[in-house]
Amino acid sequence: MGSRARLSLRHAVALGLAQGPTELLPISSSAHTILIPWLAGWPYAELDPELRKSFEVALHAGTAAALLVDLRATGARPGLATAARELGTRQVLLIALSFVPPAVAGYTFEQILQRRLSGPSTIAAGLLLGGATMALADARPGDTVRTLKEASALDGLLLGLAQAFALVPGVSRSGAVLTAARVRGFSRADSHTLARRTGLPVIFGAAALKTGRLLQRGTPPGGPRALALGGTTAFLSTLAATRLLRRDEHAQNAAPLLPYALYRGLLAALVISRLRGAHNRGA
Repeated sequence: MGSRARLSLRHAVALGLAQGPTELLPISSSAHTILIPWLAGWPYAELDPELRKSFEVALHAGTAAALLVDLRATGARPGLATAARELGTRQVLLIALSFVPPAVAGYTFEQILQRRLSGPSTIAAGLLLGGATMALADARPGDTVRTLKEASALDGLLLGLAQAFALVPGVSRSGAVLTAARVRGFSRADSHTLARRTGLPVIFGAAALKTGRLLQRGTPPGGPRALALGGTTAFLSTLAATRLLRRDEHAQNAAPLLPYALYRGLLAALVISRLRGAHNRGA
């Protein structure tokens, strides 16, 4: 039955709408892509695994395209030479080093991790653990606040390792970087800056890798329209989310991370409650 199931167009739109804000905020887009259908009772898990993979590639491609458009619209030039002049050699080295761990881990282990750690219980654990560590790191005393100019090669590697852990659904790429940056002594505002700067290459790289794999194996039957619609909706939701977040960027960057941790905890509690209910009914 799973191989004959088709991805509903309205479900594709709903998941595309969720992709943008959940990718930009530290609440895990991969967790929401899996949990929204599961909580709503959609037959997403019954789809052909190749169709699910292809759809999630479309979501990430839409997000990456929107972020590239946003960079150009705000006057940023993504070229390496221009980036080096604007950021300085030290910052470019940090960004480059932060890309290495998630690139190696993603190329080597992503498919294994996604296959083995994509269940609701594992995602709930990732949401809880990631939210708790984020809240604790953000609450640390700010006696010795470091600046972006003090960011070192070691910081780049540690931020990259944090992003590698985000391959586990529920952890969140931006949440992991914010946590690592706060532990390393950076202010909330600078931690958000580091999350954006180190996140863009990873998002683009992941989208390119997944798209390449999709082109190699081809689009599975039963979903071209849903893939196109999901990718387009993800593009639009990401673009809208970037514009909304930029309106009050200063206040957002200075705000505590506790509300995001609480949201993650509530979502995990909902998942655990649903799992317990299903267990009790089956007992």
